[in-house]
Amino acid sequence: QVQLVESGGGLVQPGGSLRLSCAASGSILVINALGWYRQAPGKERELVGTITSGRSTNYADSVKGRFTISRDNAKNTVNLQMNSLKPEDTAVYYCNADIMYRLGLSRVWWGQGTQVTVSS
Repeated sequence: QVQLVESGGGLVQPGGSLRLSCAASGSILVINALGWYRQAPGKERELVGTITSGRSTNYADSVKGRFTISRDNAKNTVNLQMNSLKPEDTAVYYCNADIMYRLGLSRVWWGQGTQVTVSS
């Protein structure tokens, strides 16, 4: 089994910054793509951004230029640096990872989520 654990959420004022981290542990052979999603109250879960094994990144238009995804393969972690935060960034943030857990077997795993609240 694989576990993903997010950390770093909290309350921040508009214009502030937060850094989220997600650590993967367990039966991990290879971590392929990693991603961050978010879900605001009453809304569907949406993509924030992704990073491939080759470190290519892709971001939602709403966060481009403000958020940065990075990964540390040695530590099996993915980070989300969030700058210039806005109230509309308030949501539960989830990481996910496409992980090969046995030879030839891969699936996507999800973390439990971490709350980010942007408010004055």
